[in-house]
Amino acid sequence: MSGTDWKSFADQLQILKDRGLTVGDDTRAISYLEKIGYYCLSGYWYPFRSPKAQPVGLVFREDHFLPGSTFEDAVALYAFDRKLRLLALDALERIERAIRVDVAHLLGRLDCFAQYDPALLHGNFARRAIPKGYNAGKTEHQLWLDHQDKLIHRSRKQHFVAHNMNKHGRLPIWVAIEIWDFGALSRLFAGMNVKDQDVIAASYGLGTGRELEKWLRSLSYLRNVAAHHSRMWNVNVLELSPVPQFDQNWQSLANARPFMYFCIMRFLLARISPNSSWGERFKALMAEFPEPANKAVTAADFGLIAGWEAWPLWA
Repeated sequence: MSGTDWKSFADQLQILKDRGLTVGDDTRAISYLEKIGYYCLSGYWYPFRSPKAQPVGLVFREDHFLPGSTFEDAVALYAFDRKLRLLALDALERIERAIRVDVAHLLGRLDCFAQYDPALLHGNFARRAIPKGYNAGKTEHQLWLDHQDKLIHRSRKQHFVAHNMNKHGRLPIWVAIEIWDFGALSRLFAGMNVKDQDVIAASYGLGTGRELEKWLRSLSYLRNVAAHHSRMWNVNVLELSPVPQFDQNWQSLANARPFMYFCIMRFLLARISPNSSWGERFKALMAEFPEPANKAVTAADFGLIAGWEAWPLWA
């Protein structure tokens, strides 16, 4: 569908049919268009469109569909992706909660208002001014505090926030963590002193805090993907973490594909919630991957690697 002309749901469905998409049940298809939306679903039928001839590494699509493409295949992929997003949010909530407590417990031991004190954070974050651009002259810490102020303002009517602001004029760090978003958490962790990062990372079986810092940035990115109902199953991850080098299985992962970050979620959850059924639920969902008859999409687009279920991480 192109241009700015309004189209009825029946018109939208006819456009898809005219472009070669097979529709098994018009009434049900129109219901999906009414409840989910053409442009949301278009991200799921996009891989079913015929590829254009392009330079190596670039893939663009024609308007017409590959032979054997069906509306029902696109809807099945949407339903699978919705379950995948919910599974990601389940893991990320637990990870975010645990890391919040780690950060507050470690920094709070130094000062109950540690997040405000540049002397308790890494110099590059807290004392080095940004050299140019819109925020020239400010530090990353000042920008972080501006963001925290916005979060405090948004939560100002919550009793625990109002009480502490009235009493102290600011929030103790173990209170502040309750209003941080994942982005605020990952950015403050990145601004901590290396020795403090390393202490927290070691509790998760990692050699350095820098590795955990990159993981948190990537997971924050995926959390935003999931929270905004965007496509998860084949998203190009823009906040990349290096491929972990734990063993050959990990080394075979692609760091632009989502599966690597679900492996990271599994790794962290094994330490945060060792009795969780999350890993089994993930494996069960992968077994349901709706691969269409024409093979226009496969689990490899997610980054899945043959035999992954037998890896010690997932066994």
